[in-house]
Amino acid sequence: MPPFSTPFSTFPRPRARCIPAAASVAVFAAAVFLSLCGSASSANNTAPVPAAPTAAPASTATPAVAPSAGQIQMHIRQQLAELLADYRRVIVLLADEKTLSAAELQVANSVGQMLFHGNQLRTEAVARDFDTLLASAGSERFTRVSDLLDYIESGPDMFDADRLAFREVLRNLQQSVAKDSALPAIKLHKRIGEDLDAINEIERNYNNEITQIFSRFAPRAIPLKRERWDEYVAFLRKHYRREQILKEYGVIVPYAQPPSGSDEEREIFGRKLPPKTLVLTFDDGPHRAYTEEITAILKQYDVPAVFFEVGRNLGSVQQDGRTQLAPTAKISRRLIDEGYAVGNHSMTHAQLSKQRGAALKTEILDTDKLLQAVDKKRAPLFRFPYGARNAEGLQMLTVAQLKSVMWNIDSLDWADPVPSSIADRVVRTVDKEGRGIILFHDIHERTVKALPLVLDRLIAEGYQFAAWDGREFSLPKAKPGQAMDKTARADAAAGTYRDSWAIVIGIDDYRKWPKLQYAASDANAVGRMLTEKLGFPSANVIVLKNGEATRNNILAAFHDRLAHGGVKKDDRVFIFFAGHGATRKLASGRDLGYIVPADSDPEQFASDAIPMTEIQNIAESLPARHVFFVMDACYSGLGLTRGGGAREKNFLRENAKRIGRQMLTAGGADQMVADGGPNGHSIFTWILLQALSGKADLNGDGIITATELAAYMAPAVAAVAPQTPAFGSLPGSQGGEFVFALSGETEFLTAESGQLSTDAIALNNKLEAAAPAEGGTGKAAKATVTQVIVKDLQGEARKIVVPPPTAGTSARQQAQRANDRGLQLYKEKDYAQAEAQFTEALKLRPDFALAANNLGFVYYKQEKYREAVRWFENTLKMDPSRAVAYLNLGDAYDRLGERQQAEKAYRTYLELSPSGSAADQVRQKLGQAGTGAQQNASGTP
Repeated sequence: MPPFSTPFSTFPRPRARCIPAAASVAVFAAAVFLSLCGSASSANNTAPVPAAPTAAPASTATPAVAPSAGQIQMHIRQQLAELLADYRRVIVLLADEKTLSAAELQVANSVGQMLFHGNQLRTEAVARDFDTLLASAGSERFTRVSDLLDYIESGPDMFDADRLAFREVLRNLQQSVAKDSALPAIKLHKRIGEDLDAINEIERNYNNEITQIFSRFAPRAIPLKRERWDEYVAFLRKHYRREQILKEYGVIVPYAQPPSGSDEEREIFGRKLPPKTLVLTFDDGPHRAYTEEITAILKQYDVPAVFFEVGRNLGSVQQDGRTQLAPTAKISRRLIDEGYAVGNHSMTHAQLSKQRGAALKTEILDTDKLLQAVDKKRAPLFRFPYGARNAEGLQMLTVAQLKSVMWNIDSLDWADPVPSSIADRVVRTVDKEGRGIILFHDIHERTVKALPLVLDRLIAEGYQFAAWDGREFSLPKAKPGQAMDKTARADAAAGTYRDSWAIVIGIDDYRKWPKLQYAASDANAVGRMLTEKLGFPSANVIVLKNGEATRNNILAAFHDRLAHGGVKKDDRVFIFFAGHGATRKLASGRDLGYIVPADSDPEQFASDAIPMTEIQNIAESLPARHVFFVMDACYSGLGLTRGGGAREKNFLRENAKRIGRQMLTAGGADQMVADGGPNGHSIFTWILLQALSGKADLNGDGIITATELAAYMAPAVAAVAPQTPAFGSLPGSQGGEFVFALSGETEFLTAESGQLSTDAIALNNKLEAAAPAEGGTGKAAKATVTQVIVKDLQGEARKIVVPPPTAGTSARQQAQRANDRGLQLYKEKDYAQAEAQFTEALKLRPDFALAANNLGFVYYKQEKYREAVRWFENTLKMDPSRAVAYLNLGDAYDRLGERQQAEKAYRTYLELSPSGSAADQVRQKLGQAGTGAQQNASGTP
């Protein structure tokens, strides 16, 4: 016997008809957190407030043709299903409220209220529709009402507790039926009365649970019994999830963040700095060794800093006021000469909050005398030891014209002995604060080790570092030739490359070899990927296609443009070749591989093709730190060494010290490399482009090493084509890894956003099963494999260790990666997974307008226009000037038939982007809408 069957056994005439259990599993999980963020008091109160749900509205305009009785019946049935769905959502939201935090409960209550009151409006609309149906002529009206009662009474998808959703509907219907004295109406009245009696019994059975949920929304509680309640809630949870309901109402509950600090910024704490602006400060020096090591690191990253120094480390002040400097004062003088600010950190590092009078004055003023003896250009800045100060000390700084500088980001490097832990703490706190002053100490070796880790990650996230300009902390002006865009900063952080170079070759039109179809297209796409996504300057990317790719031109590009054209030791060089490859057996028995230029003769390729030995020599002679060859051609016998692929603990910093010469080939000897793949690319290059768009970032850290690329591509290519990619190191390599730094996707999805072709999607689905999983983000992370087997460049199997997910990646970085994956999945038309990734991005970063828009567009693409409207509106609350979000909002309202709202959004789009790509289309829509409005006003159809 199913749960709750007994009470409704009293309903008359049970039928076999049923409708699917509620329409949308998800409307419930989206409203809870928006209301929380809209009303809760917190420093991160950035999430938008949810829009009120749209209940079934009453008809506001007289239709040209009155709906038929059948249409009215269908509309009532639809409204009853939606009423039940929202009723169930309220249950799912609040059934386990004891497990919710106060903030989560507040949001759940808010969304529950929206759903509850939405159902009240829907109930009123159903009552009006029933009145219209009962007012229609003929006895058919009673049959149609009876059919609707069948659904309420005996739908097999319903539990007894579900029927409580229809009590008000039945009460209203009973009153309407009572107005009719016809015999069928009297029978209906009796039947409805029996139904209401059964509902009253259910109320008594489930009093405790339902009262707890619904009594908060209206004066009338709906009491129910405890028996089998857990089974009912378990059933609902199979169809509804709190998270999904909230999301459809424009809310995503972010991951818990630590509470923000409550200190008021009475002095300089750094909270008034511009967003993403930081000040580095170092206390307690100068130190004989570590201060200079720290400045060497700062120079490498070209960032400013402030050093707060203890007077006794500088020297002493005699009774007559004369100063005597110690040898370490030379370090301070050098700091000032090199442009760093040097400030006062007291004479003895005493707790100045306990000092008074002369003792306090000596601590502050004697150190200032020593600093001025070092250099009159000392900064008029003071930091209280331990941050402990009193009113007298602050007043004394005012008299001495010194400014107190505190901090809001504490590295705790004085207590934490682990550099990686220090770095993680700093980055985590910076991510929470968004700006501020970081406290380090230049007297610990662990600080020296932690600093590069911190700078790598902060620069990669786009943070800038302010300097003291004599009056305030401000961003230093860029020196000529030193301006860095975001992508270049990411590259510098990832591999500390000074510059990036590439030679990209694609040959279809061979003079004497068989022609290919896609090699030139491959070269174009790889060139665009390098410049548009991976931070290679377009002036440094040399593309040779078809007849341009002769033997002389290829070698000239290597020699003239690279070896003698400006490549330096801290640069990287990427070489891509798509075309024919060949292998020749030497007298020694060794195979020698060749790349085939456009003008090569098959009968003489030993002399007019380019042997890999020559490529090796060129690679070895280049001064660049890292060189990486990717060859979409078939050959082997390259005589290459076997390279390691394990990532070290401090990979990025160690990698900058090692020379790297690596190669990835599309296949081995005697293998035909497939030329025909999706979207006009070879299979190998298509997978390469997918990999470099982010899929090969196996540990989710925002960078792709050559080893990661091979670990992703080798099994993927082998699974979908009869070719076996090979990977290894060229002679001269010292274990260095070529690094690609991913720049975050910034595409706001619109109707103009492209998606992949059917064959490309089919191939990507195969790749998904074959390739190692990408590193996930947060709770959506997929398990990754630990190693893959790849052929080395001598044709032998070797294991590549897949780098583990990186620890300490900031929520902002994780959110960006989730958004990037969502875009990939959208292009592959995997809307469910795209929705999950955009949701993940918003959990990690609730104010992420890009992800909010993209989530809305995924709903739009699935024709869930009401949910799409909520997320486009959320986007505009986060980023009010985003024109494409107004365009999307207008499209969604247009699909809902809400013309006035659509016109308003479209007009705002045109105001913000009058020359936008969709502007003409929008103007056309507005013109059509205006014509329609005039026709309606004049009464014409």
